[in-house]
Amino acid sequence: MSKKSIQVKRLAMISLSVFLASLSQITQAVIDGESGTNFNFVACTFNILTPDGDSVPMYGYGLDSCDKAQYPGPTLIVNQNDTVTINLTNQLPFPTSIVFPGQNSNASGGDKGLLTQEAPISSSATVTYTFTADKPGTFMYESGTNPALQTEMGLLGAIVVRPTGFDNTPQQVETTSHGTIEKANPNQKAYNHSDSFFDYEYLFILTEMDPDLHRQYAQGRFQQVDNTQYRPVLWFINGRNFPNTLSPTNDPSLPHQPYSIVPQTRPGEKVLLRMVGGSRHAHPFHTHGANFQVIAQDGQLLESAPGAGADLGRADYTLLVYPGQTYDSLFVWIGKEMGWDLYGDPNQAGSAHTCNDLVNNDTGNNEPDNFDDVTYEWCPDHGKALPVNLPSIQDLTFGGFYSGTPFLGKEGTLPPEEGGLNPEAAYLFAWHSHNERELVNNDVFPGGMFTGLFLHSYNVSILSQ
Repeated sequence: MSKKSIQVKRLAMISLSVFLASLSQITQAVIDGESGTNFNFVACTFNILTPDGDSVPMYGYGLDSCDKAQYPGPTLIVNQNDTVTINLTNQLPFPTSIVFPGQNSNASGGDKGLLTQEAPISSSATVTYTFTADKPGTFMYESGTNPALQTEMGLLGAIVVRPTGFDNTPQQVETTSHGTIEKANPNQKAYNHSDSFFDYEYLFILTEMDPDLHRQYAQGRFQQVDNTQYRPVLWFINGRNFPNTLSPTNDPSLPHQPYSIVPQTRPGEKVLLRMVGGSRHAHPFHTHGANFQVIAQDGQLLESAPGAGADLGRADYTLLVYPGQTYDSLFVWIGKEMGWDLYGDPNQAGSAHTCNDLVNNDTGNNEPDNFDDVTYEWCPDHGKALPVNLPSIQDLTFGGFYSGTPFLGKEGTLPPEEGGLNPEAAYLFAWHSHNERELVNNDVFPGGMFTGLFLHSYNVSILSQ
């Protein structure tokens, strides 16, 4: 077996074991970040770890101290019309600053730079940036001083502005045949329109890296840097490469890379993808399982007129995320016309369920729409058998995420020491860059810009975990 093949197997085993150890910790429905209106940033130097065994020099922002420096910078979660203040001090060996695309910001203190006020070298002097978050949406921030160097080195992050009236308190929905089901608050929206309602949201900051360039910068060899020879070999989602994308938030083994990215949903529910292009190149991000609907770009709802909703949105299955731009998209898995009952044989005790087609939840006109209003089963397929005969257990090869059955939320017989990584019997869909070159860690596959969506059964609670 080749050395690279051994590395591949080791990476796969790491991925599975990390996920098994952290499954109960990574299930989440809201974005990790820092809420408030006043933030104290320190620009720092540190190193991050990558799954190929490298330790890469970085610049980054820490809240209050360099002990909390991170890549990417802290995600700021603020409310519409908040006055936001960011105080920046500098521990880098050269001046630095922050710009806020999409915000009308003011700066005071420090020294005058090309784009904004800069914090001087290794000084206690503080630069203060303020802006009013008058528009909801997804935005980014980055260094305004030599961004070709400083943004590449890690001085960037995201800002999420909640619309007026935003409320993410889960609601308990009483039903007669399926028990009590937890649903998202109807005021959980990305913009001030019902077209932007979502059940769960996830942030994807897409970046890349050339470690050799980082080492040249860290060693002060700025004159030797030739950007025409820029060759990224590492690709990140939220500052992590696969399999570390599956590791829990605030994993102590990744002290400067706190944000995990494991999207979760249930049939018929809406996942909001907040995408941020944080690097030099565009990245084609692909969602398996269903198309998504792009509803906003650069913090602007794609609407033909105020109040029209996202009527100019577009459906796609791969989103080309350009540098410096942000996108908001909605993903819904519906399982329509699968040709078989995804919850199993309703006549068997372990799979007993009904399909109640009562109200069209999409339009509210109280007419049947062929979907169960709680489980989101496609009722014309209710009770239909799986259209293939599965091989006997002796003739199957088992992946770590196979639950023992092809049915959602149903576990089955597995050989000893097989499976175990999917205790809730979810469906797993790969979400990743559609550029094969970006699915490696320094030319070792698997890695890079890759994670997975977990589609859970209707009776699995996601909102409260």
